[in-house]
Amino acid sequence: MAQRQNQTESVKFSCSICLDQLKDPVTIPCGHSYCINCIKDHWDGEDQRRIHSCPQCRKEFIPRPGLEKNIMLAEFVEELKKTGLQAAPADHCYAEPQDMACDVCTGRKRKAVKSCLVCLASYCQNHLQPHYESPTFKKHNLVEASTKLQQRICSRHDEVMKIFCRTDQQCICFLCTMEEHKGHKTVPAAAERAEKKKKLQESRQQIHQRIQDKEKDVKLLQQEVEAINVSADKAVEDSEKIFTELIRLLQERSSEDHNQFLLNYPSLPALRESTHSSRIKICPLRFFRNVTAAVTELRDKLQDVLKETWTNIELMIPVVDVLQPKSELEPKNKAGFLKYLQEITLDPNTANRKLVLSQGNRKATLMEQQQSYPDHPDRFTNCDQVLSKESLTGRCYWEVEWRGGGVNVAVSYNNISRAGRSKECLFGFNDKSWSLRCDTESYTFFNSGVKTPVPGPVSSRIGVYLDHRAGILSFYSISETMTLLHRVQTRFTQPLHAGIQPYYGSTAEFKKLK
Repeated sequence: MAQRQNQTESVKFSCSICLDQLKDPVTIPCGHSYCINCIKDHWDGEDQRRIHSCPQCRKEFIPRPGLEKNIMLAEFVEELKKTGLQAAPADHCYAEPQDMACDVCTGRKRKAVKSCLVCLASYCQNHLQPHYESPTFKKHNLVEASTKLQQRICSRHDEVMKIFCRTDQQCICFLCTMEEHKGHKTVPAAAERAEKKKKLQESRQQIHQRIQDKEKDVKLLQQEVEAINVSADKAVEDSEKIFTELIRLLQERSSEDHNQFLLNYPSLPALRESTHSSRIKICPLRFFRNVTAAVTELRDKLQDVLKETWTNIELMIPVVDVLQPKSELEPKNKAGFLKYLQEITLDPNTANRKLVLSQGNRKATLMEQQQSYPDHPDRFTNCDQVLSKESLTGRCYWEVEWRGGGVNVAVSYNNISRAGRSKECLFGFNDKSWSLRCDTESYTFFNSGVKTPVPGPVSSRIGVYLDHRAGILSFYSISETMTLLHRVQTRFTQPLHAGIQPYYGSTAEFKKLK
């Protein structure tokens, strides 16, 4: 506290021109005091104007006043010297090349602490005092000292730019509003700053929420990975046990006595060349719980093969199908399909901005006006499409009811392209999607850009049956009867998602069935 008081006292007895302690102090008519040599040098520079002013308050004197030593002030300064009170070191207050320098200081300049938008000058702490003390400067606008002070001034009118033109998105001065910016939408610069600051805060909150959502997604994925690893380890363990048993069965079969074997099978018919292609398909399983069942089924079938006579081998080969036994055929009636009923909801993050979702995200309507959906990497940017939230594997059945000009009823892999209007994005025009186009007169099936006309009764409801493991995708016309329109037999390498693409003014809804 004492040190601060001493520094305050030393400032009172400092010359505001040289910023050092007063030497031979003199007081000019306005009451401010300076070193006699400092004020002489200052006024010598003003002799050409024949008007002499105070460096602090700017008060002018005509003619040049005479100077006499202020004896009382000089005694105070001498007393300060005797008591050891010296001016505080001020080297840190002087401007370096990278600092904004005071425009008033002569000789070595001090750092500027404020800039005046009226004077268009910058001041150190000492030379700033008149702006605080004199009524002349009360209305001057002080800002933090800045090397970019000139950027605040209109280059056309040399006025401070206090207005923001929202039409041209730039700062302007008052005179600009009456000339080249006349009729534009303008607001005070302070108001625009407040508005942008508010929007930035809102964006910050949205970004923070997105980060939190992504962190939740990452945590869920980590849990998913852990569950998959546990399932895989269990499948490997079970499979090792089953294959060990298979090896034992094969070894037992191969250990048969040679003579006995020849007596039992004196001759073997040659196997005719099989025309049957393998029906075993490698399917992407979400978890590995089905692996153990498949291997177990393989073991049972192999046991059956080994129990049969060798002459029956020719008959056994065509029917061995580990992943798709013949008992799992496509249903024959509506009740059979409803056993595999799958409820479908649409994912808003994939919906094109012209699609309006309703009915609990089960219905989509194509409109002219774009919706205010947030940006999302999964969103279709140009194709008027949307995918389901549900990832479809196994056997599934659902129905789509449409109204209006028509709709594309589709299934697609999740990694279908989303940006642009290329064939890589459009349902049915790439190898990642399959689409049945329905209108009021006919049906057409598309895959990889190949167009296939589809005959059949036109109806406003389409049934879709998927057997992912068997690679079967079927479309049905639903009315009083259920008529097969088109069946696809292929090999699905990824989980599928249901998709729809309504025509303009049309709606499509995934129906809730019982």
